[in-house]
Amino acid sequence: MKICVTSTGPSLDAPVDPRFGRCQYFVIVDSETMEYEAMPNPSIGASGGAGIQAAQTVAGKGVSAVVTGNLGPNATQTLGAAGITMVTGASGTVRDAVEQYKSGGFSQTSTPTVPEYSGLGAGAGVGAGAGMGGGMGMGRGGGRGGGGGRGMGGGMGRGMGMGVPVTPAPAAPTTPPPPQTKEQEIQGLENNVKTLESQMEEIKKRLEELKK
Repeated sequence: MKICVTSTGPSLDAPVDPRFGRCQYFVIVDSETMEYEAMPNPSIGASGGAGIQAAQTVAGKGVSAVVTGNLGPNATQTLGAAGITMVTGASGTVRDAVEQYKSGGFSQTSTPTVPEYSGLGAGAGVGAGAGMGGGMGMGRGGGRGGGGGRGMGGGMGRGMGMGVPVTPAPAAPTTPPPPQTKEQEIQGLENNVKTLESQMEEIKKRLEELKK
Protein backbone atom coordinates (compact mmCIF):
# COMPACT_ATOMS: atom_id res chain seq x y z
CA MET A 1 0.00 0.00 0.00
CA LYS A 2 1.03 3.59 -0.52
CA ILE A 3 1.60 5.69 2.59
CA CYS A 4 2.03 9.46 2.38
CA VAL A 5 4.20 11.00 5.10
CA THR A 6 4.59 14.77 5.48
CA SER A 7 8.27 15.61 5.56
CA THR A 8 10.77 18.46 5.86
CA GLY A 9 12.96 16.92 3.16
CA PRO A 10 12.79 14.66 0.09
CA SER A 11 14.06 11.40 1.64
CA LEU A 12 13.18 8.60 4.04
CA ASP A 13 15.67 9.95 6.57
CA ALA A 14 14.19 13.47 6.64
CA PRO A 15 12.27 14.49 9.77
CA VAL A 16 8.48 14.33 9.71
CA ASP A 17 6.89 17.74 9.13
CA PRO A 18 4.13 18.16 11.75
CA ARG A 19 2.05 20.26 9.34
CA PHE A 20 -0.05 18.74 6.59
CA GLY A 21 -1.44 21.50 4.38
CA ARG A 22 1.77 23.51 4.54
CA CYS A 23 4.39 20.79 4.93
CA GLN A 24 7.51 21.09 2.81
CA TYR A 25 7.36 17.68 1.11
CA PHE A 26 5.11 14.68 0.65
CA VAL A 27 7.06 11.41 0.71
CA ILE A 28 4.90 8.62 -0.74
CA VAL A 29 6.25 5.24 0.36
CA ASP A 30 5.41 1.72 -0.81
CA SER A 31 5.07 -0.06 2.53
CA GLU A 32 6.13 -3.41 1.04
CA THR A 33 9.28 -2.40 -0.85
CA MET A 34 10.05 0.93 0.91
CA GLU A 35 10.47 2.51 -2.50
CA TYR A 36 9.36 6.10 -2.37
CA GLU A 37 8.53 9.21 -4.34
CA ALA A 38 9.21 12.65 -2.84
CA MET A 39 7.36 15.67 -4.14
CA PRO A 40 7.38 19.30 -2.97
CA ASN A 41 4.06 20.45 -1.55
CA PRO A 42 2.52 22.74 -4.20
CA SER A 43 0.17 24.24 -1.59
CA ILE A 44 2.81 25.44 0.89
CA GLY A 45 2.48 29.05 -0.24
CA ALA A 46 -1.27 29.10 -0.81
CA SER A 47 -3.04 32.13 0.63
CA GLY A 48 -5.96 29.93 1.69
CA GLY A 49 -7.35 26.42 1.37
CA ALA A 50 -3.92 24.77 1.69
CA GLY A 51 -5.33 21.77 3.56
CA ILE A 52 -7.93 21.05 0.89
CA GLN A 53 -5.42 21.45 -1.95
CA ALA A 54 -2.84 19.25 -0.22
CA ALA A 55 -5.44 16.55 0.44
CA GLN A 56 -6.50 16.60 -3.20
CA THR A 57 -2.85 16.31 -4.27
CA VAL A 58 -2.13 13.18 -2.22
CA ALA A 59 -5.51 11.66 -3.10
CA GLY A 60 -4.55 12.02 -6.74
CA LYS A 61 -1.45 9.91 -6.03
CA GLY A 62 -3.62 6.99 -4.96
CA VAL A 63 -2.36 6.79 -1.38
CA SER A 64 -4.19 4.64 1.16
CA ALA A 65 -3.01 6.43 4.29
CA VAL A 66 -1.62 9.78 5.40
CA VAL A 67 0.80 9.96 8.34
CA THR A 68 1.52 13.42 9.72
CA GLY A 69 1.79 15.46 12.91
CA ASN A 70 -1.47 17.37 12.83
CA LEU A 71 -4.52 17.77 10.59
CA GLY A 72 -6.86 20.73 10.26
CA PRO A 73 -10.62 20.50 9.68
CA ASN A 74 -10.53 21.09 5.91
CA ALA A 75 -7.84 18.49 5.27
CA THR A 76 -9.58 15.97 7.55
CA GLN A 77 -12.87 16.37 5.71
CA THR A 78 -11.28 16.09 2.25
CA LEU A 79 -9.13 13.06 3.11
CA GLY A 80 -12.08 11.34 4.78
CA ALA A 81 -14.25 11.92 1.72
CA ALA A 82 -11.54 10.29 -0.41
CA GLY A 83 -11.48 7.22 1.84
CA ILE A 84 -7.90 7.81 3.00
CA THR A 85 -6.84 6.56 6.43
CA MET A 86 -5.54 9.39 8.63
CA VAL A 87 -2.89 9.13 11.34
CA THR A 88 -1.60 12.03 13.45
CA GLY A 89 1.05 12.43 16.14
CA ALA A 90 3.92 11.17 13.97
CA SER A 91 7.49 12.21 14.77
CA GLY A 92 11.04 11.10 14.02
CA THR A 93 12.03 10.38 10.43
CA VAL A 94 9.82 9.38 7.52
CA ARG A 95 11.25 5.85 7.74
CA ASP A 96 10.40 5.68 11.46
CA ALA A 97 6.84 6.83 10.79
CA VAL A 98 6.29 4.19 8.10
CA GLU A 99 7.70 1.40 10.27
CA GLN A 100 5.56 2.49 13.21
CA TYR A 101 2.48 2.55 10.99
CA LYS A 102 3.22 -0.93 9.65
CA SER A 103 3.63 -2.28 13.18
CA GLY A 104 0.30 -0.83 14.31
CA GLY A 105 1.89 1.79 16.52
CA PHE A 106 -0.53 4.52 15.44
CA SER A 107 -4.23 5.00 16.03
CA GLN A 108 -6.38 6.18 13.17
CA THR A 109 -8.26 9.45 13.50
CA SER A 110 -11.23 11.03 11.79
CA THR A 111 -11.24 14.37 13.60
CA PRO A 112 -8.98 17.41 13.22
CA THR A 113 -6.24 17.93 15.81
CA VAL A 114 -5.67 21.64 15.18
CA PRO A 115 -7.90 24.57 14.18
CA GLU A 116 -8.02 26.01 10.69
CA TYR A 117 -4.97 28.10 9.63
CA SER A 118 -2.79 26.74 12.46
CA GLY A 119 -0.03 25.79 10.02
CA LEU A 120 -0.05 29.12 8.22
CA GLY A 121 3.54 29.99 7.42
CA ALA A 122 2.85 33.17 5.52
CA GLY A 123 0.34 35.64 6.76
CA ALA A 124 -2.05 37.86 4.94
CA GLY A 125 -3.55 40.96 6.45
CA VAL A 126 -5.63 43.93 5.56
CA GLY A 127 -5.51 47.36 7.06
CA ALA A 128 -6.78 50.85 6.56
CA GLY A 129 -5.19 54.14 7.49
CA ALA A 130 -5.78 57.82 7.04
CA GLY A 131 -3.28 60.65 7.04
CA MET A 132 -3.01 64.32 6.25
CA GLY A 133 -0.20 66.71 5.55
CA GLY A 134 0.49 70.16 4.21
CA GLY A 135 3.52 71.96 2.86
CA MET A 136 4.56 75.38 1.59
CA GLY A 137 7.61 76.48 -0.31
CA MET A 138 9.15 79.54 -1.89
CA GLY A 139 12.05 79.88 -4.26
CA ARG A 140 14.25 82.50 -5.82
CA GLY A 141 16.42 82.53 -8.90
CA GLY A 142 18.76 84.76 -10.87
CA GLY A 143 18.55 85.64 -14.55
CA ARG A 144 21.63 83.78 -15.75
CA GLY A 145 20.20 80.33 -15.98
CA GLY A 146 20.92 79.49 -12.38
CA GLY A 147 18.50 79.40 -9.54
CA GLY A 148 17.88 77.93 -6.19
CA GLY A 149 14.77 77.15 -4.26
CA ARG A 150 13.83 76.19 -0.81
CA GLY A 151 10.68 74.62 0.50
CA MET A 152 9.34 73.11 3.60
CA GLY A 153 6.33 71.11 4.63
CA GLY A 154 4.94 69.23 7.51
CA GLY A 155 2.44 66.41 7.76
CA MET A 156 1.09 63.83 10.10
CA GLY A 157 -0.93 60.65 9.73
CA ARG A 158 -2.09 57.59 11.58
CA GLY A 159 -3.02 54.14 10.36
CA MET A 160 -4.02 50.88 11.92
CA GLY A 161 -4.24 47.40 10.41
CA MET A 162 -5.10 43.89 11.46
CA GLY A 163 -3.86 40.68 9.92
CA VAL A 164 -3.74 36.93 10.37
CA PRO A 165 -0.79 35.82 12.60
CA VAL A 166 2.10 34.56 10.52
CA THR A 167 3.18 31.89 13.03
CA PRO A 168 1.45 29.75 15.63
CA ALA A 169 3.10 31.85 18.36
CA PRO A 170 1.17 34.99 19.31
CA ALA A 171 2.63 38.11 17.80
CA ALA A 172 3.70 40.95 20.06
CA PRO A 173 1.09 43.71 20.02
CA THR A 174 2.05 46.86 18.24
CA THR A 175 1.21 50.29 19.56
CA PRO A 176 0.29 53.00 17.03
CA PRO A 177 2.21 56.27 17.37
CA PRO A 178 0.48 58.80 19.62
CA PRO A 179 -1.34 61.61 17.81
CA GLN A 180 0.02 65.15 17.87
CA THR A 181 -1.36 67.24 20.67
CA LYS A 182 -2.96 70.59 19.97
CA GLU A 183 -0.01 72.36 21.58
CA GLN A 184 2.49 70.45 19.43
CA GLU A 185 0.57 71.33 16.27
CA ILE A 186 0.42 75.01 17.26
CA GLN A 187 4.14 75.03 17.97
CA GLY A 188 4.89 73.45 14.61
CA LEU A 189 2.75 75.97 12.74
CA GLU A 190 4.37 78.88 14.59
CA ASN A 191 7.78 77.57 13.59
CA ASN A 192 6.60 77.38 9.98
CA VAL A 193 5.41 81.00 10.14
CA LYS A 194 8.77 82.17 11.48
CA THR A 195 10.62 80.33 8.74
CA LEU A 196 8.37 81.81 6.06
CA GLU A 197 8.83 85.31 7.46
CA SER A 198 12.58 84.82 7.33
CA GLN A 199 12.34 83.69 3.71
CA MET A 200 10.20 86.71 2.85
CA GLU A 201 12.83 89.03 4.30
CA GLU A 202 15.50 87.40 2.18
CA ILE A 203 13.34 87.72 -0.93
CA LYS A 204 12.73 91.42 -0.25
CA LYS A 205 16.45 92.03 0.20
CA ARG A 206 17.20 90.26 -3.05
CA LEU A 207 14.58 92.31 -4.88
CA GLU A 208 16.10 95.52 -3.54
CA GLU A 209 19.54 94.41 -4.70
CA LEU A 210 18.27 93.60 -8.19
CA LYS A 211 16.51 96.98 -8.49
CA LYS A 212 19.69 98.95 -7.75
